[in-house]
Amino acid sequence: MINKRLIFLTFSLLAILTVNGAGIIKGKVLSGEEPIEYAMVYVKGTTHGTTSKEDGSFEMRRVNHNKCMIITTCMGYEPDTLRINLGDEETKTVNINLKKSTKTIGEVTVTGTMKEVSLSESPVAIEIITPRLFEKNPTPSIFESLNMVNGVRPQIQCTVCSTGDIHINGMEGAYTMVMIDGMPIVSALGSVYGLMGIPNSIIQRVEVQKGPASTLYGSEAVGGLINVITKDPRLAPKVSVDLMATSQQEFNGDMSFRYNIGKRITSLFSANVFHFDNKLDINKDNFTDITLQKRYAFFNKFSFKHDKGNYSQLAVRYYYENRWGGEMRWNETLRGSDSIYGESIYTDRLELIGSSPLNFLGDGFKLQYCFNSHLQNSAYANTPFRADQKISFVQLTKNIVIGHNDILLGTALRHTWYDDDTVITRNAIDTTRSNPTITLLPGVFVQDEIKLSNSNSVLVGVRYDYNNHHGGIFSPRANWKYKINEHNTIRFSVGNGYRVVNIFSEDHAAFNGSRVVEIKNNIKPEQSWNGTFNYSLFKAFGFGYVSIETNAFLTRFSNRIVADYFTDANKVIFDNLNGYGINRGVGMQMHWTFNIPLNITLGATYMDVFLMKNNEQNVLEKTYQVQTPNFTSNFLVSYKLPVINTAIDLSGNVYSPMLLPILPNDYRPEYSPWFALMNIQATQQLSDVWEVYAGCKNFLNFIPKEDVIMRPFDPFDKNVNVNNPNGYTFDTGYNYAPIQGARLFVGVRMKIR
Repeated sequence: MINKRLIFLTFSLLAILTVNGAGIIKGKVLSGEEPIEYAMVYVKGTTHGTTSKEDGSFEMRRVNHNKCMIITTCMGYEPDTLRINLGDEETKTVNINLKKSTKTIGEVTVTGTMKEVSLSESPVAIEIITPRLFEKNPTPSIFESLNMVNGVRPQIQCTVCSTGDIHINGMEGAYTMVMIDGMPIVSALGSVYGLMGIPNSIIQRVEVQKGPASTLYGSEAVGGLINVITKDPRLAPKVSVDLMATSQQEFNGDMSFRYNIGKRITSLFSANVFHFDNKLDINKDNFTDITLQKRYAFFNKFSFKHDKGNYSQLAVRYYYENRWGGEMRWNETLRGSDSIYGESIYTDRLELIGSSPLNFLGDGFKLQYCFNSHLQNSAYANTPFRADQKISFVQLTKNIVIGHNDILLGTALRHTWYDDDTVITRNAIDTTRSNPTITLLPGVFVQDEIKLSNSNSVLVGVRYDYNNHHGGIFSPRANWKYKINEHNTIRFSVGNGYRVVNIFSEDHAAFNGSRVVEIKNNIKPEQSWNGTFNYSLFKAFGFGYVSIETNAFLTRFSNRIVADYFTDANKVIFDNLNGYGINRGVGMQMHWTFNIPLNITLGATYMDVFLMKNNEQNVLEKTYQVQTPNFTSNFLVSYKLPVINTAIDLSGNVYSPMLLPILPNDYRPEYSPWFALMNIQATQQLSDVWEVYAGCKNFLNFIPKEDVIMRPFDPFDKNVNVNNPNGYTFDTGYNYAPIQGARLFVGVRMKIR
C-alpha cells in the first residue's frame, strides 16, 4: 500500500507552472435573450476552455492566439463556431447565441461505437447523464447516483456489509460492465465494492448503453455497460469544492484544482473523502443498519498536447476504504473472531488509465491501456476472505473511412491475475497453498458503420476472443438506425454476448460467513442473444421542447450461471442452468423543458425476468429472479424561483414488489411491498462562485418493516437446535431497500472557472 501511495504522490506533486498569455475572451452564451448555463466554450486546437455560469457568462484568460476559433456546445442546442481576431486588444467581449436543436440532443458519445459521434447520428441508443443531474440529489458516489437513470438500479446485496452492484433492465450486476474512460477498469473482484469509490467530482459525463456490447468490449458487457467519462483537464474548473453532511453524520468532501505544467501539459487533481462512523440501529435487531465507512480517493489526470494538435491523456487513481457492519458491540479487535459478529473489509486499489494517438503510424491509430491492482482484506465474521487481483489491458484501434463506410479495426489483450484464500484458487493437493488463476484474453474486432442515406445507416461488427480456459468465443452484432424525419428516429439492434464467471462478484452471500460455497460442475461461459428496439422523439414547441424515448428488449440466455439458495439453507450452490433464461421488457422516458424555469423528467420500466429450468423429471419449471422488481419508475421535477434565485428539485423512485431469497418455512413475506424513496432539495445561488443546498432524503421515511436479518441473536448458529422448530439459520440476504429513514442534508459548492 505504501508503494502505491508513493507512486501516486510522484504523479501528483509535480511542479506547478503557469503559462503567460496574450489576451482575454469573455462574454455570454444566450438563446435569444435567455442565458444558457453549463455551455462548453473552448478555443479550437488549444487547452483553453471553460463553461458558462448561471447567467450565461464565461471568461477565458491567457488566450495567446491573435486569430482563433471559438467552439460552443450545449445539450439541446446546435453547436456554434465563431472566429475571433484579438489584434492589439487585451480583452475581447462577445455574445454567443445558440439555436435550440430541432432535431435531437447535440451531445457527443463514444460508448456505442468506440468513436466520437453525435448522439443523434449514433446507430446505438446511448443515454448521456451529466453531473448537473447528480447535483439535484447529491450522493457521495456514482453508485448511488445511478438510481436517477431509468432502467438502472443500484442493488444492495448484503444488509451487513452493503455489497452492491448495478442492474440494467433487470439484469444482475455481473452482466453490467463498468468502465472509466472506455477502459474495463472496474470488473470482477473490483465491481463488488469498487463502484462506491468513484466520486462524482471526477465525472464529466456518464454514458449508459442498455443491451449487449460484447462485440466491442468483450466479456461482462452482456446486459449493458456504464462508461464513466472523467473530466478533461483543459475544460475543468480551476478550483472546485463540494462539502456535504447529513443528520445521520455522513460527511462527504470533494475538491479539485486545475494546473499547467509547461505549455503542453494540463493537469487536474481531485480528492474525495467520505466518513460515516455513526452506529445506527433503527429496527432494534442489535445490528448496524448502515455499513460504517471511511473512504479516501485521489485522482490526477494529465492532458498532453502533440505537435499535430491532438492530445494524449493519462490518469492515476488511488482508492482506500475501511468498512464494517455487524453487531453494535463489535470493534476491530474482534475482527475474525466468533464471539461477536462483524464483517470488516479493507480495500486498497490503484488504477492507471491512458490513451494516445499514434501519430507515427499515421492518422486514425489510437492506443488505449489500463492497469489496476485491487487488494481486498476482509473478514466475514470468522470467515476470512483475502483476495488480490491485477488486471492489465491494452487496445489498439485504427479508423478507416472508405466512401460511405466508416470502419473501425481493433485488437485487444487482457491479462487477469487472481488469487484468494478460498476453494476457487486453493491447491487441490496441498490446501495450505494456492494456485493463482491467470486468464489471458486476446481478441480482435471489426465494425463497419455504413451510411446508406441521410436518414438510413447500418452498423455491423464481429469480435473473436480466445480465453485460455474456455477457448474461442465469437460475438457478432448489427444495429440499424432510421431517421423518419427531423423529429423521429428508430433504432434496432441484435447481438450476441458472453460472460465468464467470477464467483465472488457473482454472489457475495457465498462468503458472508453464513453459507458454504459449493461449485457443482466445471462452470462454462454464458451465452446470450439480445434484441432491442428504440424509438426517440425530440421536438421544439412554443412552450419549450419535449423528448420521448421508448425501448423494448429481449434477451435469451444459455449456460446461465445461477446461485441456488433453496436446495440447502446452509449452502450456495453454483452451476450452469440446465435450461434457459429470459429477460424481457419495455421502458419509456419523457422529458419536458418549458420556457418558464420548469423541467420534468419521468421514466418507467416494466420487466419480466425468469429462468426455465429442467427438474428431475426433465420438465421445464419457471422461476423468477430474486430482488428484481417487475416495475421501476424514476422522476425529477425541477423549478427555479427567479426572484430569489433558488432552485427546487423533487426526485424519487418507485418500486413494485420483488421476490426475496427466503429460507425454508420462512415467516417473512416472499415478496416485498410497493415502496417509494423520495427526496427534496433547495439550492441557493449566492454568487457566480458560491452556492448552498439543503434538503431531505427519503422524506417519506420508508424502511423495511420485516426482519431483514434472520436470527440476529445467534449469528454463528451456535444455538440453532434450541427452541428453533423450523430450523432457521442466520441469514443476511433478505434485503430490498436501505434501512435508513428520513435524513436532512446540507452542503456548499464553490467553483472558480
